[in-house]
Amino acid sequence: MPGTRKLGRTTDHRLAMLKSLTTSFLLNGRIETTEAKAKEVKPIVEKLITLAIKEQANVTTAEKTVSHVKLDAKGNKVYTEVTSKNGRKYKKVEREIEKKTVEIDLPSRLAARRKMFTMVNKVKGADGKNIDLTAKLFGELADKYKDRTGGYTRILKLDERRGDDALMVILELVEEDAK
Repeated sequence: MPGTRKLGRTTDHRLAMLKSLTTSFLLNGRIETTEAKAKEVKPIVEKLITLAIKEQANVTTAEKTVSHVKLDAKGNKVYTEVTSKNGRKYKKVEREIEKKTVEIDLPSRLAARRKMFTMVNKVKGADGKNIDLTAKLFGELADKYKDRTGGYTRILKLDERRGDDALMVILELVEEDAK
């Protein structure tokens, strides 16, 4: 991870903090933090967005056969009674087989996705489901900033924090200009 500021922390604590701030920033689009921390997070986020824009179109499509459990109207599994070779009867779950067209990452995009995983934490939403920040980077943010060559974030200065007089700032995504 880039940067030269130690931020008064050990290496693993500092890297974990930057990873957490980066995750929070990508999830919410803005964070309020100290100026030193914001100046460390900004290049990380800029590189992730640039990487997402560069690798956004590196996908191919393929047709896959997918098998899943057949469900009735109430959402319960559908069973059929089957007789085995030795004459015993048992219930077997019915399965549906269908063909789906799926997108497959090309090697360079896969490498970019893995690099993004090293710079962000896993996040769960309010409903308890995982939020895929790499999908957000490749989808929403890459589409939003595809015409820009950089400068996806800005730092807005606030007042000093009470207690230690650290300069507080807001790090936020730049809104695309209306054309």
